[in-house]
Amino acid sequence: MSFVHRRRIINPDPHHHVRSEQGVDVMKIFVTGASGYIGGSVGASLARRGHTLRGLIRNAARADELRAFGMEPVVGTLDDSVLLMEEARNADAVINAASSDHRGAVEALLLGLAGSEKPFLHTSGSSLVGDEALGEPSDAIFTEETPVDPAPDKIARIAIDTLIRDAAPGVCTVVLCNTMIYGNHLGPVSQSVQIPPLVAQAKESGIARHIGRGLNRWSNVHIADVAELYALALEKAPAGSFYFVENGEASFKDITDAIGKALDIGASQDWSPQDAIARWGRELAVFGLSSNSRVRADKARAELGWAPVHRSVTAWIEEEMQR
Repeated sequence: MSFVHRRRIINPDPHHHVRSEQGVDVMKIFVTGASGYIGGSVGASLARRGHTLRGLIRNAARADELRAFGMEPVVGTLDDSVLLMEEARNADAVINAASSDHRGAVEALLLGLAGSEKPFLHTSGSSLVGDEALGEPSDAIFTEETPVDPAPDKIARIAIDTLIRDAAPGVCTVVLCNTMIYGNHLGPVSQSVQIPPLVAQAKESGIARHIGRGLNRWSNVHIADVAELYALALEKAPAGSFYFVENGEASFKDITDAIGKALDIGASQDWSPQDAIARWGRELAVFGLSSNSRVRADKARAELGWAPVHRSVTAWIEEEMQR
């Protein structure tokens, strides 16, 4: 199924066309997960570009943190359907960065945007192409056109992504399927999903560990490059789009070896999947840390002009990661 890109008119009055100091059309953007790693970083980046941001947070005590990064806090949760619909209806664009798997929130946001042709950017994750390799390698590499036979745990996520894309062209929906994101947060204090648990375990035990043999590989991308892509997608992405987001890949052994070097505790060691699952649970251990998720983001580069500049997750761990 293909969709025709429709130019989005943020303000229909040509005599009241607002532009920021950076020369871009100013948008009122509602972002979920505004105190989180992706939502906070993307929201803060867009605020610095001159956009007006309203950010959903669960904890009212963190409201001043959002304001410090140019985002007006909206206290609520993904279960507050009426609130989500109202915020979406009043915004020029919506970015869902709180959860890849909360279908109710997605339905409420789409309902608020229905028929508006406004942009809706949804944050998905590339574990949807992940296997249950438990640290073993795979030659499978995915593009947006590659058929996926998902693990049972990931069927619901793919269904949500499909629901979002099918809402086009009435809503200018875009699914951004991020890989392993690394880099220091650009907004409120937060951290990514995959590397910090590995670092915490290494600090606690004095041994950097990967699951199984650690030969499984993940594509990865720096948070600053992610924020740049979200800005480009708001401006240029056709309705109904799906993009993988990556700029390189590494094995988990490479990653945990880099952690061992950064912490000065030596090379990483194998760890049994059973012990890893006991510590982190099935979702993180099996799909987040011991699967293969290898994708290519050539489509985002070609269609949106995305030009990511950070390429080495291991160099970042060794040279820039906060200890």
